[in-house]
Amino acid sequence: MPVLKKIVIQDFRNIALQELSFSPNINCIWGGNGEGKTNLLDAIYYLSMTKSGIQSSEKFNFRHGCKSFALSGIYDLNSESDVRFSVQVNDGGEKKVRKDDKPYSRISEHIGVLPIIMVSPADTDLVSESGDERRRFSNAFISQTDKQYLSDLQQYNRLLSQRNKLLKDRNPDEELLKTFDLRMAPLAGRISCSRKTFAQELLPLVQNYYGTISGGREEVSIAYHTDLSKGKLEEVMLAHRERDLALGYTTAGIQRDDFIFSLEDFPIRRCGSQGQQKSFLVALKFAQYEIMKQKRGFPPMLLLDDLFDKLDMDRVGNLLQMVAGSDFGQIFISDTDKSRTESIIDRNTADRAYFKAGSGSFERIDGTL
Repeated sequence: MPVLKKIVIQDFRNIALQELSFSPNINCIWGGNGEGKTNLLDAIYYLSMTKSGIQSSEKFNFRHGCKSFALSGIYDLNSESDVRFSVQVNDGGEKKVRKDDKPYSRISEHIGVLPIIMVSPADTDLVSESGDERRRFSNAFISQTDKQYLSDLQQYNRLLSQRNKLLKDRNPDEELLKTFDLRMAPLAGRISCSRKTFAQELLPLVQNYYGTISGGREEVSIAYHTDLSKGKLEEVMLAHRERDLALGYTTAGIQRDDFIFSLEDFPIRRCGSQGQQKSFLVALKFAQYEIMKQKRGFPPMLLLDDLFDKLDMDRVGNLLQMVAGSDFGQIFISDTDKSRTESIIDRNTADRAYFKAGSGSFERIDGTL
């Protein structure tokens, strides 16, 4: 399994320059709000996914006044030791991703090499915001385990963009629209099938983890909604043709897919408390973790940012005992309260490291290097 041994961060968010070595087991980062805990975890995520797990716009990743940032990590992989991965981004949009200083021919080739799951406060958007967030969530996960899915998604989005551009013409070519529909249809079919399977795999695991975290107090569910339930993509597109022409963009297709999260058969966004929503989101991410571990044959890295916010102490205790178990790989946990994390982690494992965050700098405080 991939283990991050060392990271070097330069000009990323509020981190000017930092080099850190980590425990292969549990790493706990603590400090006040705004000190850089989330930025450190997101830098680790960026090295795996070549994009931020919390910022949709690249411009917010540059340290104030800087025109580039760089991240590099030394990893111990299953078959290789001390492999260096690096990402360099400039404010002109150029992004370079390298393995042992050799650039990838395509950045997408790197996705899935360093499997990772991140739980963060930004996950609340999965419940409270539109289907865009839930599609991004599913895309980020499935792409790490299925290269064909990532390729299909990229092709579909390119064709969708071209189709929308054509629809903006006053008199778009009807035959060309049909051609787009036929080319997009097999891509949409495979993507939808993968998303449906993903939802089916998620459900029992989410229910199990939610029960563990909540003490079995409530029951949750997940449903996958897609326009393709009405027929093949080309049939759905034809049925929406007049509406597409009137509005000037594509109004049906897998770009409208959604995942409906429910608590006791009611939408969790409306009926769930903050603690229930947070418990569900953690269960969702842990279920992702379990699926990825099964598919890859080893556990991915797990990032738990501000994990215990909005959770009562019973749920916090259940969570920490769970992540300190032997079924998990390398874990990074951030919290504002060191004693809260330390009191349970130290009871479960001696193989851990603690880091204190302050103004974008980090100090390892457990007396080891």
